[in-house]
Amino acid sequence: MFEKLEIFRMAHAMAKHAGARQAIVARNMANADTPGYAARDIAPFAETFKGGQIQFAPRQTRAGHIGENAAGYAVQTRERATGVTDPNGNSVSLETEMLKAVDVKRQHDRAISIYKSSLTILRAATGRR
Repeated sequence: MFEKLEIFRMAHAMAKHAGARQAIVARNMANADTPGYAARDIAPFAETFKGGQIQFAPRQTRAGHIGENAAGYAVQTRERATGVTDPNGNSVSLETEMLKAVDVKRQHDRAISIYKSSLTILRAATGRR
């Protein structure tokens, strides 16, 4: 019943998006010294959640492998065009990734707050506390 309410669907999608993006940021940080590694990111939540339709789709990268699965959530990653690379060809900046990690945490906290507030309003409307 509750999964059909748009506010709960949006909060759930926002939390899943934050989890998926955190996995991508963590992968970037783990590969900060890998030669030739290009920093990756996913589209912002506003672009992926339009009218209640999640725009993520599996992507086949090789035979027998469907999409990148970050935290159990199939996402479409894209290389980030930074223009700045290390001499070994790596484009990951740890400072940038740390700032992104903070932004992702804020996004996740916002999703949880939206969910909690909506649940409180729903409980008040039904007469439960």
